[in-house]
Amino acid sequence: MSCRNCSQPQVLCSSEQLFLQPLWDRVRSWEALILSPFFPVIFSITTYVGFCLPFVVLDVLCSWVPALRRYKIHPDFSPSARQLLPCLGQTLYQHVMFVFPVTLLHWACSPALLPHEAPELLLLLHHVLLCLLLFDTEFFVWHLLHHKVPWLYRTFHKMHHQNPSSFALATQYMSIWELFSLGVFDMVNVTLLGCHPLTALTFHVLNIWLSVEDHSGYNFPWSTHRLVPFGWYGGVAHHDLHHSLFNCNFAPYFTHWDKILGTLRPASVPVQ
Repeated sequence: MSCRNCSQPQVLCSSEQLFLQPLWDRVRSWEALILSPFFPVIFSITTYVGFCLPFVVLDVLCSWVPALRRYKIHPDFSPSARQLLPCLGQTLYQHVMFVFPVTLLHWACSPALLPHEAPELLLLLHHVLLCLLLFDTEFFVWHLLHHKVPWLYRTFHKMHHQNPSSFALATQYMSIWELFSLGVFDMVNVTLLGCHPLTALTFHVLNIWLSVEDHSGYNFPWSTHRLVPFGWYGGVAHHDLHHSLFNCNFAPYFTHWDKILGTLRPASVPVQ
């Protein structure tokens, strides 16, 4: 995004733009890495594993700290190493063997430069919200279709449902077609809206966090669905119910599409 309020050297940017400029300047100091074909894979894996690790540690601690179980949706379940390692291995394999070649091809065909100016704060927030709503709509349609058409479910989506009780590292335990579809939704949305690179990074980080939280199996007082009012956001118990019943709660985050199409099943969650 260009700085429309900066016509000549001595004209200042808007206060919203100046607010994010130090952060963007710090990000741009890593420009060589960010613009390399390795960055999308490194960024995706490190962000994803970084968000999963605290929940993996909590699962281990639950054996020695029973008080933690009050926050688990399934208090008697903890994933074993035989469940965790294949999930982690699948994520690493798919990113190295499939995601990296695609990003390498995109890097070769579409070289990019980072803008000098940061985005305006309100525009960043606006675009991130729009990206989330678009992604929520796209994946709702994809998800509903892959549950309603038996061949699509068996061929592409069944893998994600192999763990009836979800846990953080199972978030990306999915077929390459599903992972590819989610990646396309991500990139199409930021391109369609003309998002600033900092906005795109913010959206990707938030999207990864929300998906990991939805599969974590932990319902904390500060979980996202408790922070968003009026039941607009489903959250971890909402998505866990989908993994248990298969025929409800198809939207990944928000609840409006499930309400409109009659597929919403409210999750009964005790207040912690």
